[in-house]
Amino acid sequence: MNKTPGEYACFLGAGSYRHYIPSIVRQLTSRSEFMTAYTPYQPEISQGTLQTEFEFQTLCAQLTAMDVANAGMYDGSTSLAEAALMASRVTRRSRIAVLDSVSPAYISVLRTYTEAQGIVIDVPSDADGNTDLEALRFSVGDDLAGLMITLPSTLGLFDSNILEVVQIVRDAGGVVYGDGANLNALLGRVKLGDLGFDVMHSNLHKTFTQPHGGGGPGAGPVIVGERLMPYMPTPVVSRRVDADGNEQYTLDAPPKTIGRMGAFNGNFGALVRAYAYITTLGDEGIANISRDAVINANYILSQLKGHYDLPYNRTCMHEVVFSARNLKREHGVSALDVAKRLIDYGIHPPTMYFPLIVEEALMIEPTETESKETLDFFIEVMQAIAQEAQDDPDLLHNAPHDSPNTRLDEARAARRPYLRWRPAE
Repeated sequence: MNKTPGEYACFLGAGSYRHYIPSIVRQLTSRSEFMTAYTPYQPEISQGTLQTEFEFQTLCAQLTAMDVANAGMYDGSTSLAEAALMASRVTRRSRIAVLDSVSPAYISVLRTYTEAQGIVIDVPSDADGNTDLEALRFSVGDDLAGLMITLPSTLGLFDSNILEVVQIVRDAGGVVYGDGANLNALLGRVKLGDLGFDVMHSNLHKTFTQPHGGGGPGAGPVIVGERLMPYMPTPVVSRRVDADGNEQYTLDAPPKTIGRMGAFNGNFGALVRAYAYITTLGDEGIANISRDAVINANYILSQLKGHYDLPYNRTCMHEVVFSARNLKREHGVSALDVAKRLIDYGIHPPTMYFPLIVEEALMIEPTETESKETLDFFIEVMQAIAQEAQDDPDLLHNAPHDSPNTRLDEARAARRPYLRWRPAE
């Protein structure tokens, strides 16, 4: 069972997903023009590279109904931090509010960036998984720079209060930031710019074909509306026309920029893959992928909600969050036990214990790639495991049984790693 995630039936949520990647994407990105396109510090000799990046930025803005994009950000968390700095600069305020279901990794990076100039506060979700409007109104004040919200949320839900949320923050003069980590549930159907968002990002490893890769490669383009355009991080790829009518691509700095994010203007290879993916599928293809991802997740929801707790019993988006809370209370079987037992059936475990606001959480995301047969197999296995939890809990406590390594002490492994590599003396 020494396999990679790509060899299993895999339903990981909140991570690097398995997506449909047209073969032409690999063919295009393997061309020598892109494979050898190194750092374009001199725009005059890197026009092809800059044109590709400019056109990708334009597509990002069109897909989200925003005005300008900067593809130079390395991932979503750094895009969030840059957006917080832009919000503080444009509003001259320091306080940033985030919804309680937002990824703790994002919040950690945000706190690191804003520690010297502001504070981060949590806004709770209500019983239906939406933003708690009363709590938000209480949090809004003269010092609120902006609100960060994931849409759809990490609960796999579209916030039914989103228009009111945007209005409350904007009426208070704040900036509304959209975490586009789950953009694959909305593409071709809902655009955050049309909802009133001022700024957002997209994680290319979660929406636009970047492969499983131990955390990379990836990128997190930051996309802004008119209000924040002067404050964007530098450099931004721009297009100009000279006196002879020739197009030229340059690296520019907006007039009130918050500064440079990194040593280079982005992970170019990841941008090429995403650009090829979007242009290959077109508007209709992207919308169909969004549709299929949502349908697959809701099919799993409908078939398993009688076997596992469903904290938010409503239509989900691209992923569904179950809970093993009652299994643990009644039979001593935890979410970890369920996940480990899945390995015996040849299924990669789903995301566990996230979102943090759901007890014994199991987050499942089938994406658009899984067939009806694979979905049915997964559903049958999950139903069988729920029955095993009642009939023979020890079977799950000791799982997996058919892998070279059985139950590992993962907490100890994380805290006291034994590494083959040793630093040179």
